[in-house]
Amino acid sequence: MIVTRASLVLLASLLSVPALAEGAAPALELQPGAAHPGDLVMVTVRGWAPCPSATLGERPLRFYEIPGGCRALVGLTVEQQAGPLEVRLRAPGDAGEDLVLGTLEVLPPNFNVRELRVARKFIKPSPAQVRQRRADQRAFEKAWAQPFIPPLFTADFVVPIDSEVTAPFGDLRTFNGKKQSQHYGMDLDGRIGDPIRAANDGVVVMVRKNFASGNTVLLHHGAHLFTAYFHMSKMLVKPGQKVKQGERIGLVGKTGRVTGPHLHFGCKVDGLWVDPASLLAMKFGAPAMLVVEPASVQRPK
Repeated sequence: MIVTRASLVLLASLLSVPALAEGAAPALELQPGAAHPGDLVMVTVRGWAPCPSATLGERPLRFYEIPGGCRALVGLTVEQQAGPLEVRLRAPGDAGEDLVLGTLEVLPPNFNVRELRVARKFIKPSPAQVRQRRADQRAFEKAWAQPFIPPLFTADFVVPIDSEVTAPFGDLRTFNGKKQSQHYGMDLDGRIGDPIRAANDGVVVMVRKNFASGNTVLLHHGAHLFTAYFHMSKMLVKPGQKVKQGERIGLVGKTGRVTGPHLHFGCKVDGLWVDPASLLAMKFGAPAMLVVEPASVQRPK
């Protein structure tokens, strides 16, 4: 079957989708093609202008424009059930039903269970420490409250220190046999004083000594994507500073709630912690892992 631009424009008209970008066929691209709970997902819609409103499952997508289309970064919650997740779109001003453009296959979770021994003060903090934790939370909320802007980076993300992963994202943790939590980051082995480098271009939005995360640096990379660097022995940047990928931002330490020196490397997108390994695997300039062709565009039943 030969698909012409005229037929694609007609298809768009019949489905009440946005106008097609010149020379482009409407298509959905998903990277990765299948994801685990807690993973980062990149959703690209090509051949649509202006950007539509959309959701992946129940999570809304926040698009930024790219040549020939729109792109959004979104995370899956760690509680996300395995199975297909629909990508639904609606043209600006369209009062009709959402378009089901395609689906993402969610794989079963594969989280570990780990028991840790930490200082008693981290299990039963004093009133002063409780006040500090509340102040820390307010500081984090202020750091996350950045305006939505296009990405500040062009290259793929790189690991901040080249070392062994000692604890992956998603570990279910028991502290001293009592308190259970989940690990929302990747622990990288290191010695005190080892350099920590920015995973990509961005702006420093936090430089702070916190109760649990110790000496902490947060970078905003645009598109509501942040990377976090915890437990530093020394912080080498200032709030508001622009940094380049590979620039030294701190030194490995063991400040905060830790069992030994290491870097806790975190990634947060649009308010949700996601697996940093999925960020490091993301190829921002590569072809999509899954492409849904125009013939798959359909109205929900």
